Amino acid sequence: MSKQKICHVSDLIPNSGVCALLETSHNKNSEQIAIFYLPTTAEKVFAISNWDPIGEANVLSRGIVGNIEEELVVASPLYKQHFSLRTGQCVEDEIKIKTYPVSIDGENVYLN
Repeated sequence: MSKQKICHVSDLIPNSGVCALLETSHNKNSEQIAIFYLPTTAEKVFAISNWDPIGEANVLSRGIVGNIEEELVVASPLYKQHFSLRTGQCVEDEIKIKTYPVSIDGENVYLN
């Protein structure tokens, strides 16, 4: 995947998530991603799939951000499973969701 501008920093909500559509060139479908803005962390932004594979819905951007044993996570608003923002690994299960490399350059947020 080439570097793609996804939004502006001003579109993000500190310590929370927003949903964005990722346009894919290999098919005509868009994929929902959840972008989390944690301005006090070294990484600042994290991007994961918005799809909750347990609740089977695009809802992870609406989850609550926290940490479990120093691992930054989002709790699904449906059944409360926790997914690592860095790796996508579910804390309670063997399920793993997709993560995306993301960066901030000036006022723009990019998927790398």
